[in-house]
Amino acid sequence: MSVANKVRSPCVSICALNEDDVCIGCHRSSDEIMRWMQMNSDERREVLRLVAEREKKALI
Repeated sequence: MSVANKVRSPCVSICALNEDDVCIGCHRSSDEIMRWMQMNSDERREVLRLVAEREKKALI
């Protein structure tokens, strides 16, 4: 896989978990953060979809 096709981490270097075990910086769960390097591109895209949903809820 080329670097151009690789799904990049949403990490923004603000690493702190909230009471729901979700990072307040990137909105991934602790499990998603730990498994990120082992995930394939489709799995990463699914996590990014979930991250987008969590971001929307956080703004409400």
